[in-house]
Amino acid sequence: MSVSVESVNEALKSVLDPNTGKDFVTTRCIRNLAVEGSRVRFEVELGYPAKSQIEPIRKLLTDAVAALPGVEGVDVAVHSKIVAHAVQHGVKLLPGVRNIIAVASGKGGVGKSTTAANLALALAAEGARVGILDADIYGPSQPQMLGIGHERPQSLDGKSMEPLEAHGIQAMSIGFLVDVETPMVWRGPMATQALNQLLKETNWKDLDYLVIDMPPGTGDIQLTLSQSVPVTGAVIVTTPQDIALLDARKGLKMFEKVGVPIVGVVENMSIHICSNCGHEERIFGAGGGQKLCADYGIPFLGALPLDLQIREQADGGTPTVAADPDGRIAAIYREIARKVAVRVAEKAKDMTHKFPSIVVQNT
Repeated sequence: MSVSVESVNEALKSVLDPNTGKDFVTTRCIRNLAVEGSRVRFEVELGYPAKSQIEPIRKLLTDAVAALPGVEGVDVAVHSKIVAHAVQHGVKLLPGVRNIIAVASGKGGVGKSTTAANLALALAAEGARVGILDADIYGPSQPQMLGIGHERPQSLDGKSMEPLEAHGIQAMSIGFLVDVETPMVWRGPMATQALNQLLKETNWKDLDYLVIDMPPGTGDIQLTLSQSVPVTGAVIVTTPQDIALLDARKGLKMFEKVGVPIVGVVENMSIHICSNCGHEERIFGAGGGQKLCADYGIPFLGALPLDLQIREQADGGTPTVAADPDGRIAAIYREIARKVAVRVAEKAKDMTHKFPSIVVQNT
């Protein structure tokens, strides 16, 4: 029995991407489909990094096509291609950066910086080129979390800085430029200017994602950043208790007002599991992050435990995803990272580079 392209496409439509919940044909991920006698060959182009998902996806597609009558061989190549997506109207993309993900919280102390570091490392572990900008001018923590607080960035041209590297990601922070005990006694405009310099005068090198660890709260710095930085989407970090959720709602509304879409919510310190007896206890309450998402119609990205290991590894300069890449908690971070990347991939693509510059001259 001969095999047709149409029958192959129908078989492929029955296979759902486990990360998006949609089939690969409708989402136009299938490339170069060819039928040569009894052999079928095609490629799959994912819009998100999925290093850990390539083999499972290849198997799903291979099995679906191999079940067709007359098919004796299936060759499937799966790869990712990450492109720039739309940002706020009137804000230009940064050179060397395709997408910016802001990680924010309405208040401090909810584990935002730890989540940002592990999210960046998880995206890199899935195959993306990633950088992290520590935007917390008054309390930079990424230098210590990444284990490079003793290093200083270099300038090759006297005008811009080269990002430092740690655990496979690029990094920049005010903490690299000042002594660890020096307080940043700056008013808002000065802090904002310093942050803009860190962002725009760093030679980011071909990043798929730049994760910005935002300062806590919704003040002048946060508002200015949200209006001037080309943010693809924002991730809100909260803990389950009501007080944290009140402030998380304010952060969420701030991004909405400046036209930055919310990628989703991460609930940190969701549950504590006793290391001695295994007893589970929800110290900060239960279901707060999910209720917040239900109220505003946004995705719940995942819940992270209150775990001594997360704190110790971040304090030690090797966050969980780098310290224990095959562990249970690292798997949660990677799942959250894939959800973030999928949400970004579903946004409209940035088309500004497609349009020529129009110059009017008198002749």
